[in-house]
Amino acid sequence: MSRSQILRPIKLLKRMQQKMDSSSLKRMKDGESIIDPKSTVGGGVADVYGEDRATEDQLVTPWTVSVASGYTLLRDPHHNKGLAFTERERDSHYLRGLLPTAVSTQELQVKKLMQSIRSYDIPLQKYVAMMDLQERNERLFYKLLIDNVEELLPIVYTPTVGEACQKYGSIFKRPQGLYISLKEKGKILEVLKNWPERSIQVIVATDGERILGLGDLGCQGMGIPVGKLALYTALGGVRPSACLPITIDVGTNNQKLLDDEFYIGLRQKRATGKEYYDLLEEFMSAVKQNYGEKVLVQFEDFANHNAFELLAKYRTTHLVFNDDIQGTASVVLAGLVASLKLLGGSLADHTFLFFGAGEAGTGIAELIALEISTKTNIPVEEARKKIWLVDSKGLIVSSRKESLQHFKKPWAHEHEPLSTLLDAVKAIKPSVLIGTSGVGQTFTKDVVEAMAAINERPLIMALSNPTSQAECTAEQAYTWTEGRAIYSSGSPFDPCEYNGKSFIPGQANNAYIFPGLGFGLVISGAIRVHDEMLLAASEALASQVMQEHYDKGMIYPPLANIRKISAHIAANVAAKAYELGLATRLPRPTDLVKYAESCMYTPNYRSYR
Repeated sequence: MSRSQILRPIKLLKRMQQKMDSSSLKRMKDGESIIDPKSTVGGGVADVYGEDRATEDQLVTPWTVSVASGYTLLRDPHHNKGLAFTERERDSHYLRGLLPTAVSTQELQVKKLMQSIRSYDIPLQKYVAMMDLQERNERLFYKLLIDNVEELLPIVYTPTVGEACQKYGSIFKRPQGLYISLKEKGKILEVLKNWPERSIQVIVATDGERILGLGDLGCQGMGIPVGKLALYTALGGVRPSACLPITIDVGTNNQKLLDDEFYIGLRQKRATGKEYYDLLEEFMSAVKQNYGEKVLVQFEDFANHNAFELLAKYRTTHLVFNDDIQGTASVVLAGLVASLKLLGGSLADHTFLFFGAGEAGTGIAELIALEISTKTNIPVEEARKKIWLVDSKGLIVSSRKESLQHFKKPWAHEHEPLSTLLDAVKAIKPSVLIGTSGVGQTFTKDVVEAMAAINERPLIMALSNPTSQAECTAEQAYTWTEGRAIYSSGSPFDPCEYNGKSFIPGQANNAYIFPGLGFGLVISGAIRVHDEMLLAASEALASQVMQEHYDKGMIYPPLANIRKISAHIAANVAAKAYELGLATRLPRPTDLVKYAESCMYTPNYRSYR
């Protein structure tokens, strides 16, 4: 806020005061009482704005003067430090008496809060506590998350965020991000301008139709963009003020929500077709007009039929990224590349079978084919023949091609029709089984044992989220393969023991990829996302898996090192952007890893004048 903006309302109040003072003097000369009849009982402040005298149906003006001092400072999450305000800061910012006497450190605050969060038994209670902290002390929230990332990531992200979205209407306290509904059609640019921050670098947008494996949660899907952007900051280093979560509310087909009196969204069935795409077109145009060419828009949890369409439409005109299609693909590819040290051979030597042929499954499959093609110099069409997909109707084969959705057609190979996953495993004999079905417990004992019969070290990736939707658990995979499986999942599982040996399940968590990828796009000033950038991100992540991790059966590095990992991913992505001529931030830094680390947001408290 400028000095003139601060002083203008103060000058107005002074003029009002002067006017009242002269009026009081005149009444004193005339022998009248100096108590203004408009004052409150006992001589309080005059009701200069008419709020106390207005009836409920009359309009009042919500006047406010925002100065980052005193009580206002304590209510400002961007600058509040709680008990960590120093003695000098308490004097210079009018905080005396507004805080207890003790002066704390940020480290002590972190310790106290972790004790408090650990005292809750229910994960959703921990989620609410973390969101409350974010709303009152932003830097402390990110400090807590960064310092305890392995413990708190499952709280602010999957699996707990799924339950939070389901109950978002009940736990909703104050809005986070922007809600753009069909009611705002024709006014979306104005809505974007209502957001207080002007320099936005990353937007995560959802329409709430396919939240994790939980289906249509409508407007309550806002928990996903909020959680994703918290990770962009904590794990990737993007400034919180440069992040904007958006829910595009076009209604919901979830009747339970429509009947819920606490539902916070548009109470109608989902808009489709032209009405839907016209709204999205206005949104994307307004974003570019308001924030420029280099703002990253991450599409999140759109249903298959819209996800592919939107990505295909805007990837050539905007800086867009779909985490469900591209982020999942990149993190899974990183795990596959890393696992080759345990499996042996190259990617081209292995056969892949997917259970689930939606946006995640086909996105992963396409990136694997692209990587094989890049490494072997064979056409992508040829590389696809190493990859098979099973959907709800069975193995995707050429005889089904006419009835398939367009994104499934490249995976329709010559083979007899097979109706079950078990039949497909026995016939295709894959070395890698990947689950993206969104249906829990579909990797049955028979399926996993069949994988173990074919392979000495079967690689099993049960990727569906949240934990309840995983195709099989880590314990099941290790038990049914007699400890020979290499296992990873989408949501976290605790370490397991089998025959006295300890196993640490891998987590193919998108949080490994999208924060670093997005940060790499930001620091290079990239204007488009290219598939080669996704390959660069995968290779950077795979390179961070060390021998000590392989010794424990891990194919992903520990999340405790995520800031370092993200810096390397960002550097690799930025290098590819410069190589492809898509970077606008010139000249190119000499050491991109050091440059990425130097640009990362750090949540340590700042000292105030």
